[in-house]
Amino acid sequence: MPNLWDKTRTTLEMIKWEHSIFALPFALTATLLAARGLPALRTVAWILVAMIAARSAAMAFNRWADADLDAANPRTRTRAIPAGQLSRGFVFGFTLLAAAVFVLASSQLNRLTLYLSPVVLVVLLGYSYMKRVTRWSHLVLGLALGLAPSAAWVAVRGSLDPRILVLTAAVTLWVGGFDVLYACQDFEHDRAAGLHSLPQAVGIPVAFGIARVMHLAMLGLLAWFGILFEFHAAGWLGIAAVALLLAWEHSLVSPRDLRRLNAAFFTMNGVIAMVFLAFVAADLWLRS
Repeated sequence: MPNLWDKTRTTLEMIKWEHSIFALPFALTATLLAARGLPALRTVAWILVAMIAARSAAMAFNRWADADLDAANPRTRTRAIPAGQLSRGFVFGFTLLAAAVFVLASSQLNRLTLYLSPVVLVVLLGYSYMKRVTRWSHLVLGLALGLAPSAAWVAVRGSLDPRILVLTAAVTLWVGGFDVLYACQDFEHDRAAGLHSLPQAVGIPVAFGIARVMHLAMLGLLAWFGILFEFHAAGWLGIAAVALLLAWEHSLVSPRDLRRLNAAFFTMNGVIAMVFLAFVAADLWLRS
């Protein structure tokens, strides 16, 4: 019987809490832009609680929903539920707890964030079933993370500005693109299990091409975003840095060599998100 510390450590490993670095910097970018600088500390704190809780609920639910599929996949059979480290009941209970914390945090921000919180949960939890029905599940995952900047904007302003939807679209394509590449690892398993993905549907080489197109479109959207928010030099340097990092990221893997996929797409994507936040923050500071 695992003790409390072991169970906590296993739960944190299950939800990959460190991967919060993907969407969180984009949410903080929107927070700074919405507040035209630093927002109230209370607002930032509740945004952080909401972000972490929402992502925890999504990851735990994904592990719960995919437990049988994970057990049949050599790459994922060591995850907490298939390995017997956590029970499905515990993971489902954790999902409910995290979702409740997310709704609570939303209620502490403003009325619109509270009203929209169930919609966000539908997207976050619904992703887990998308690969059973569509090859475009990668974009649903992208949207789940892409909602972060729009949600943060609403948290600060209490309303939605159409301009922030451009950043949501950019993040959606960014995440969708690297999820297409990540799914290449499960090409054989997805085909055998009857699951849908772009690599399974069109083959790995074509999937690589689609991912590159998604990331090029993401850069185009970031450029549009920079125009809409009147970026100065620092902001444009940030977009250029993202472009260079994406190019390097794609150079690390190929349809014939996926060995560096984890390093390329977990480490580098965290760097991309943080770099963009840093340059936009610098742009705002220099303008002020």
